[in-house]
Amino acid sequence: MSRPVAISREGEVLSGQTSLRGFWMLTITQFQGAFSDNALRWLIGFLVLEAGLPRERRDFLFVLVVPLLFSLPFIFFSIPGGYFADRHSKRTITVRTKFLELGIMGYAAWALAGGHLIYAGAALFLVCSQAAIFGPTKYGLLPELLPLHRLSWGNGIIELTTFLAAILGTLAGGLLAHHFAGRQFYSGMVLIALSVAGIASSLAIPRLRAADPYREYSWNWAGNLWKVMRTMRRDRFLITAVTANTFFWFLASLLLLNIVLFSTDVLRVDEVHSSYLMAGLSLGIGVGSFAAGYAARDRIAHGMILPAMLSISGLSLLLAWPGLRFTAVLYLLVALGISAGFFAVPVNALIQSRPAREEKGKIIAASNLLSFVGIALQPVAQYAMLRLGHPQPGHVFAIAAGITMAMAGVLWGMLPELAK
Repeated sequence: MSRPVAISREGEVLSGQTSLRGFWMLTITQFQGAFSDNALRWLIGFLVLEAGLPRERRDFLFVLVVPLLFSLPFIFFSIPGGYFADRHSKRTITVRTKFLELGIMGYAAWALAGGHLIYAGAALFLVCSQAAIFGPTKYGLLPELLPLHRLSWGNGIIELTTFLAAILGTLAGGLLAHHFAGRQFYSGMVLIALSVAGIASSLAIPRLRAADPYREYSWNWAGNLWKVMRTMRRDRFLITAVTANTFFWFLASLLLLNIVLFSTDVLRVDEVHSSYLMAGLSLGIGVGSFAAGYAARDRIAHGMILPAMLSISGLSLLLAWPGLRFTAVLYLLVALGISAGFFAVPVNALIQSRPAREEKGKIIAASNLLSFVGIALQPVAQYAMLRLGHPQPGHVFAIAAGITMAMAGVLWGMLPELAK
């Protein structure tokens, strides 16, 4: 049986766990949640595309509304989630959020069965809200479930499985929309069954004490975020990395959404093939991240960042080439994802390594929050492009190439050492 968690006089959690069972149960719980969130998001997106709406209405819902319903909860509720993670037992928060998810997925199943896309969108917002509340608990649980010497290993496992869950959830959204066309009640039942599995795995996490049961909630989270950003600005490497990370998530969101529009309007393929293209980009990012980590070994290879951005820009321009077939687009997207992995790895390594030990947690939390700001800005920018010029999806790839080159120039100006 696992020993209880000890708390040092400074408040640092010291792992007393001798078994990895709780960690693996957390991993399964997180995998299920990320899979379900992404499956519901893309299921709703594909249902919007299939609804036969006028193009302007379709673009408004698919390009702007659905992505905002997915991303805004992480901006609104991540900081309250951090409060709950300290104020209460993290195991209790995990179990309660999973039961909350089950109720929301029941509501989503009803909405899907009746073809009520507006109510299904509300369910997406709610399920992402509970995921945002759970996020700080997930990362806070790691030092309580793992020996300290295995903490980096545990973070790697959590990040890898979360990424895989997002890829598979993206595929699942397209498959559910395609195979249960006109019978979306069954998609809802799948999501409910997954939530039940998540509850089961969360209940297997060992009982833990609250880290700070007397913590008071600070309502001035915007002021606190501004203070952290001022701290970041003192370190040119750090503020450049945080800026690059925010752009990365903006660009990734832009490309993922545009892939679906490109598949529908240009390639004329179904939801399943659209999912294959999105999975190809995501898989490329995973492969590129692994290769970049292996190539960097024990150093932070910030010299990879600008070449990776040049590669992203060039591949995006190739995707804008007229007359491409499905297979060529798939290969180009995998290559683009690999380039993105070489961009993301040194950026994340800088964010994790540069802050002082006593400031690391809040700076990483702020960076994560800003990444969701980047995700939320993407649908606003893309919808504005559609309204102002209504560019074809192929042209959006060219626009992505241009803004990537522009951002490369900005980052180089912020940190000339990137060219060394």
